[in-house]
Amino acid sequence: MTIRSDHHPETNTVTMSVRDTGSGIEEKDRARIFDPFFSTKAKGTGLGLSVVNGIVTRHGGKVEIESTSGKGTDFRVTLPIG
Repeated sequence: MTIRSDHHPETNTVTMSVRDTGSGIEEKDRARIFDPFFSTKAKGTGLGLSVVNGIVTRHGGKVEIESTSGKGTDFRVTLPIG
């Protein structure tokens, strides 16, 4: 797992990134990962990413995901400064 942060003075934002080398997110699931109650886990509630996305969006930010099946996923949260 790699955790990284970057400051972007040109847009006055910061980005936090968490990257793993796990199994990745299947393409058929990527469009739904922010949907409330969507989960690929047997015991999952499907609320985690939906809540995170809502909070970040309400603060003027965005959540982006890049994922390759079998190679891992990179979650990025970008927020304005100030």
